[in-house]
Amino acid sequence: MPVTADLAITLDGYVAGPNVSRDNPGGDGAERIFDWIHTLASWRERQGMTGGDENRDSELVREWFDATGAVVMGRTMYDLGEEFWGDNPPFRTPVFVLTHRPRPTLVKEGGTTFHFVTEGIHSALERARAAAGDRNVDIGGGADTVRQYLAAGLVDELQLHVVPVLLGGGLRLFEGLGDAGRRDLEQVGAVETPLATHLKYRFVG
Repeated sequence: MPVTADLAITLDGYVAGPNVSRDNPGGDGAERIFDWIHTLASWRERQGMTGGDENRDSELVREWFDATGAVVMGRTMYDLGEEFWGDNPPFRTPVFVLTHRPRPTLVKEGGTTFHFVTEGIHSALERARAAAGDRNVDIGGGADTVRQYLAAGLVDELQLHVVPVLLGGGLRLFEGLGDAGRRDLEQVGAVETPLATHLKYRFVG
């Protein structure tokens, strides 16, 4: 099954605002990138909440959740999100955290288990593939982790939820890829809604 990266992104290419910190995990202006997803029924279900909007955006997010059998993320994303996620994180799958600081496996409610991997991106992906079975492995972030997997040619599919916002600063998804970023893609999906334009690509060659 494919390795995916599924991210909300501004029209000018940012996946987080400036001044990212534990108290400000999405950076300044992050609400302009992510507010659209927080109202969706499928997102709210994953947070243990009820209600929300049932629309095409919600369907696409639910499809992403249902297709994902394991997640890889960086230690910074884990550290920034740990307090926000609490005891019942929304992943509901094994999560493999890239880190230089070993830590015992952490089992949470709802089916999320955090495994801390010190052997690099290939080891984390190999373990995630084994855990995911016949479902996708999603490279969950942050931006630097996604760039590492893109640069290594390890991402098969890229889905971008392009929000109609110009942020003007922050963390760019494709910053600094250089020659490693010169790859061809084919578009395999495009859905336009008032909230975002959902674009899905497959890497070729």
